[in-house]
Amino acid sequence: MKKRILLLAGGQSGEHEVSLMSARSVLGALPRERFDVTPVVISKQGRWLPPTETTRALETGKSAPGGDLVLHRAASAEGYDAVFPLLHGPMGEDGTIQGLLTLAGIPFVGSGVLGSSVSMDKVMTKQVLAAVGIPQVAWQLALRRDWQQNPQGVKDEAVKLGFPFFVKPANLGSSVGISKVHNEGEMDRAFELAFSLDRRVIVEAMTSHKPREVEVGILGNDAPIASPVGELSFDADFYDYETKYTEGVAQMHIPARIPGEVAENIRELALKAFKALDCAGLARVDFFYVAETGEVLLNEVNTMPGFTTTSMYPKLFEAAGLSYGELVARLVELALEKR
Repeated sequence: MKKRILLLAGGQSGEHEVSLMSARSVLGALPRERFDVTPVVISKQGRWLPPTETTRALETGKSAPGGDLVLHRAASAEGYDAVFPLLHGPMGEDGTIQGLLTLAGIPFVGSGVLGSSVSMDKVMTKQVLAAVGIPQVAWQLALRRDWQQNPQGVKDEAVKLGFPFFVKPANLGSSVGISKVHNEGEMDRAFELAFSLDRRVIVEAMTSHKPREVEVGILGNDAPIASPVGELSFDADFYDYETKYTEGVAQMHIPARIPGEVAENIRELALKAFKALDCAGLARVDFFYVAETGEVLLNEVNTMPGFTTTSMYPKLFEAAGLSYGELVARLVELALEKR
């Protein structure tokens, strides 16, 4: 008997469009002989769109306002075996929708409330990972209230990390709102942008040499496995939103062009982080590798990474012998297993 799956997409974060792209791919990949899939798009206003508007949003990559507030009737516990909350960022990847589905008693793909919320918030992620000894870049926390009352004080603290440094919202992904600050003249714009998106902002030091961006996928619940390590190369100053989502700008290298012992260390650290954060189902763990010093530094953990057919996470497991369709089916199985 087919499993009935509710596929949620869109959402209220700045990664709304990324979610729609991911959902189109997943919708076409779930094996129809095993799954009966119903997509529902959540608009940027938090409304759950009816079928016609959902189809239009998935086709065009843009959603219109309207629909039902908070909880569409399709999300009732009756009739669905599992939910695939393919939502990125706040109000989707941060434990909010996971809490709603937990209360409704519906199994869902991915991490639960704790793993989702702690992994989404970069401050909490860094504190948990530091507690278990996982290496990271030097960083600071800045609050919007402090910026409003004493912006010079916030800038004075940031400068202690040394130029250049990064300024990023604590609770966004897909490189939304991130700035690389090279000098004092760029500080105001960077902080204003980040604080327009979040009340908490992370300031991160740059590594001693330009690092290489490497990523590893994790799949599983209590006995997770790690994919091969992949590497991203690009000509931009850093891996910003435009570089990430403009076709042909960044190149993937799977496996990563790094020594075998370094790759194995990265895989072990990724699994350690996944378990420490109480993640489940899937995650993509991003690292910096500084070839000149041999440093491996964990950058961030994404509990619902981009999921188009060309995204890094499915490509990593494709390299391990798991096709895109088999991967999404396995994620649904893990959701049912978790319950």
